[in-house]
Amino acid sequence: MPTRSSISLLLLIALVLLIALTSFSGCRRDMSNAKRYELKGKVLTVEKDKHLVTVSHEEIKDFMDAMTMPFTVRDEWVFDQVAPGDQITATLVVDETESWLENVVIIKSNAEPGIKASPGAVGANTGDQVPDFALVNQNNQPIRTGQYKGKALLLTFIYTRCPIPEYCTLMSNNFSRVDQELQKQPELYEKTRLLSISIDPDYDTPAVLRSYGASHTGRFGDETFSHWAFATGTKEQVKEVAQFFGLQYYPEKDQILHGLRTAIIARDGKVHKVYRGNEWKPEEVVQDIEIVSR
Repeated sequence: MPTRSSISLLLLIALVLLIALTSFSGCRRDMSNAKRYELKGKVLTVEKDKHLVTVSHEEIKDFMDAMTMPFTVRDEWVFDQVAPGDQITATLVVDETESWLENVVIIKSNAEPGIKASPGAVGANTGDQVPDFALVNQNNQPIRTGQYKGKALLLTFIYTRCPIPEYCTLMSNNFSRVDQELQKQPELYEKTRLLSISIDPDYDTPAVLRSYGASHTGRFGDETFSHWAFATGTKEQVKEVAQFFGLQYYPEKDQILHGLRTAIIARDGKVHKVYRGNEWKPEEVVQDIEIVSR
């Protein structure tokens, strides 16, 4: 006859199994929400350390026009075999927060030595004085970067139609988290400002940026944009700012191939720190802002 302790042990085991099965099914539900698209194209560059391949791909039906884009690849074996010039087919997986290629098939190319990417712009360094760039904000009002002197300014580049979740969407979500964290410290909040600059001035009009910005701040119609502003300008004005910070971008049809740059500008108008890529964390940036705001 089972003892009370053995019954308790069996119940505990059953509970653990139930939790495990529930967690597993939850993961499966999350993955089922991801969208999948078939991709075909030519590899231009391979960055094994970043798990990235840049592909000049054909039109991705129902998702993206033909263009050149960097894609994350999680399978290590791919980087042991793929090379610039190879043709690939793959499944592009896109969920709410990230995207990657899976089911990669490599068609080796012996005819081409490969295409090398042009070296990226170095951009601003710590201590460089930021020029007084002219832009237009979400209210269609002229602004200048020089007007932020006296405040610590966190600046980044986005465009609202960006389809890759770990690029512009991640930048805006991270800025939202930074904005929320700064609100918890009213004194620090008053000493800081945030600015998101669109690299797509043809589409991202002030009205588009106003709608996009309000949705990311969470205040919608009540947003005043007094702390976090969104800006655009002429193509020349935007390019001038981007080049200063070392950001390269190339319009291709309805999309833009681009890198990522985020920077903290100190109260004296000089560059305090530049974050390249998307690996920076909101908590890290808040700490850096605290330092530069003292």
